[in-house]
Amino acid sequence: MELEQYCEYSKVTRGEKQADLVLKNAQIINVFTGEILPGNVAVTDGMIVGIGDYQGKEEHDLKGKYLCPGFIDSHLHLESTLVTPGELVAIASRHGTTTFIVDPHESANVSGLEGIRYILDQTADSCANVYVMMPSCVPATGIDDNGCTLTAEDMVPYLSNKRILGLGEVMDYLSVVNGDKSMHDKLLLFRDKIKDGHAPFLSDQDLQAYVMAGIATDHECSDFEYAMKERRWGMHVLIREGSAARNLEAIVTGIVKNKMNGEGFCFCTDDKHIEDIEREGHIDHNVRKSILLGMDPVEAIQMATIRPAMCYGLQHLGAIAPGRQADMIVLDDLEKVSVQEVYYQGKIIKKTEQVQIKKCSKELKNTVHVGEFSAKKLELSSEDGMYHVIQMEEGQITTRKQILKLTGPGELFVPDKVYSKIAVVERHKATGKTGRAVVKGYGITGGAIASSVSHDSHNIIVIGDNDQDMALAVQELIRVQGGYTIVADHKVWETLPLPVMGLMSDAGYETIENTLRHMKEKAHQMGIPMGFDPFITLSFMALPVIPQIRITPRGIYDVETGGFYKS
Repeated sequence: MELEQYCEYSKVTRGEKQADLVLKNAQIINVFTGEILPGNVAVTDGMIVGIGDYQGKEEHDLKGKYLCPGFIDSHLHLESTLVTPGELVAIASRHGTTTFIVDPHESANVSGLEGIRYILDQTADSCANVYVMMPSCVPATGIDDNGCTLTAEDMVPYLSNKRILGLGEVMDYLSVVNGDKSMHDKLLLFRDKIKDGHAPFLSDQDLQAYVMAGIATDHECSDFEYAMKERRWGMHVLIREGSAARNLEAIVTGIVKNKMNGEGFCFCTDDKHIEDIEREGHIDHNVRKSILLGMDPVEAIQMATIRPAMCYGLQHLGAIAPGRQADMIVLDDLEKVSVQEVYYQGKIIKKTEQVQIKKCSKELKNTVHVGEFSAKKLELSSEDGMYHVIQMEEGQITTRKQILKLTGPGELFVPDKVYSKIAVVERHKATGKTGRAVVKGYGITGGAIASSVSHDSHNIIVIGDNDQDMALAVQELIRVQGGYTIVADHKVWETLPLPVMGLMSDAGYETIENTLRHMKEKAHQMGIPMGFDPFITLSFMALPVIPQIRITPRGIYDVETGGFYKS
């Protein structure tokens, strides 16, 4: 802060000059001490300049309501919400999230640096703080078939961008621990910045080697024991509660049971659909659920505010204190975390204001390149009738592997209500690669579901109980240049186009929300268990860094051994 500016603010702090705004009669949540103290908060030029007895040019009487810092989502992919970035930020901010730490590796895997620029440009003038982590793994691994490759050299020009906080989730842990030069070039480039992790189920030795490389966070913990292992070695645990992966209950229950205060733990959403945000909330949902699980309300708020601010070096955010940005939430009930008003830089975020959707380039709406596709590409057989089966797990994005005899030698596999067929079709360079496998647990009957949202390479993934409907679903996504589709009884039942890189829609969140709700209802009617999000769960079945077994355009991949099975 320049001296002249400081002197002007100091006059307000010392009562010599009126503040622009004073929030009066608040119960202020102090995230440093854990106290709740009565007082007034003085704001000038969007910054908190004092707490105490102040007068302002404008005054809002909170009448004893609680005032806490704006919430921080410590890790998310804007693309996974299905709406354009500006829409998501506007909608989530109404739930009290005023800071978003975004990893745009979905866009980057499809469109490279142009995809990252899209995320930066779309959020440049949002009514929230939107920071970006530079994607580290584009592609996610050496066996992925994605749209682009990003090297350390490609990232150099972005180091000076103040909105780039550090290196995004390092998914390819093998490249880290085995000393791959291209990976370590990226780690070295960001040696003075924070580096996010992605480290599910690593052995003790591999996890320690991973931490030794300077990786500071992980959002992939699904149980308290593994989270504590990471904490003991200095990692920050980002507790994820998204649409498909919901790890909060397991980890927070452990924190409460062991009477911990949440230090070293933060909240994130990672991948959360817009209709789930509208229905249950954003980071406010994480705070509310933690309180219901027995966590002290102030400690839950600390995990949503000051802890991520400290983790990511955001010294101007995360607290109600002099010199901090005036991002604040008014709550009328501390237990229910009932958000009444949200302030960003000292101004109220209007809940009814229309969200303006920015246009994107034509190139970003032309990213599905497959060529001709027919049901013949989906045929699956085994020389001995034995198949590697992907066992899906309810409420998780992990899988289990099985080997089962399902046909006679050389016979074609025919799906049923227990064993479905799944396939991934390369969609970036029209290579014709199509991987096929058997999957258990999804339960679909009478048709097929397909998606061009398929982490992280975002090829077309399709699942069904017959080849004809599966092929029709793939052809439909080629026609609309990406999206979600349901085929039932040999007809396209409904499609949600996602024309922006095959990941997002610019039709407006209300259209998306209504269409998606309708499609989910149909998917569950077709046999998909209620514990599965039909689309998000499906989208993770091609991600070859999540244990134990995945399907890619190259075939069935064993994550634990790092090799492909013979078809």
